[in-house]
Amino acid sequence: MIDLYLALPAFIVGVVFIYKGSDILVDGTAKTAVRLGISTLIISVILIGFGTSAPEFAISVGAAVQNQAGISLGNIIGSCVANLLLVLGIGAIIRPLSVKKGIVKREMPIVLGATIMLLLVSFFGLLDANHFVGGIIFLVSFAAFVVYFIRCAQKERNKREKYDNSAIRKNILFIILGIIGVVAGALLLIESAVTIAGFLGISPFIIAVSMVAIGTSLPELVVSATASYKDESDIAVGNVLGSNVFNILLILGFAALFIPLKANILESIVHLWILLAVTLVMFLILYTGHSISRKEGVFMLSLYSVFIWYTFFGYSLFF
Repeated sequence: MIDLYLALPAFIVGVVFIYKGSDILVDGTAKTAVRLGISTLIISVILIGFGTSAPEFAISVGAAVQNQAGISLGNIIGSCVANLLLVLGIGAIIRPLSVKKGIVKREMPIVLGATIMLLLVSFFGLLDANHFVGGIIFLVSFAAFVVYFIRCAQKERNKREKYDNSAIRKNILFIILGIIGVVAGALLLIESAVTIAGFLGISPFIIAVSMVAIGTSLPELVVSATASYKDESDIAVGNVLGSNVFNILLILGFAALFIPLKANILESIVHLWILLAVTLVMFLILYTGHSISRKEGVFMLSLYSVFIWYTFFGYSLFF
């Protein structure tokens, strides 16, 4: 944990790393996709989704190893909600996001299916008493997801232009450096936020669902915001959808191999239902217009504000 007097400088350095890293990452991805004739949506879902989920992996799996179940599960739930409402909401306000029909027919149902699977697995105790079984189910499902998208990439390969290998290597290097930048920046922000929250005496679950989740979603936020500004809607949306699938299937799958995640306690169940409701709202928004308008972006940010209010104040009022 960062010392309190270093928390603010670490926060500022983290912002700089994330901003510059995301800029390089979006450019490298878009150029690589064009040169290889591969859909930017496929690359953003698999490659950028994995890269921007690295902070969630570090926090949730690390917390599981340290027997901190509340932080492990809370971070994933909060991050998935933040991705759908906060990240896409800000992206849509910057520039309305035009969404390809393929997202509604293919990517969004996968995200919805993973979320429903999380709720069912939690309900049947497969993240608690039989947590190892739940972890295996998630990891096998994740492997199937990756194989499916690799096949989609092969089918959707466009007729590519001639290119020189040096240009491809340069763009791939940009992607790698961009991922390193956003991950390093996010980790600095997370550490500084946790230090400040600890100083203020906030509980671990509240920290995980709110501040830590926002911290681990910062790579998705900056990448999607930058992609939206550059009119790369496929990257802006695909990054978020890919990240949520990675969060649920890969990261929780690994975390569940170590400890019970306390997914069947009331506080966790309520937030899981909230995550499902948010995912359904996003599905309806994408299904009705194949786009996310600025008004819908404002609506999504309003919902996220309500979620944060509930996390800090609403739960104690109702329960």
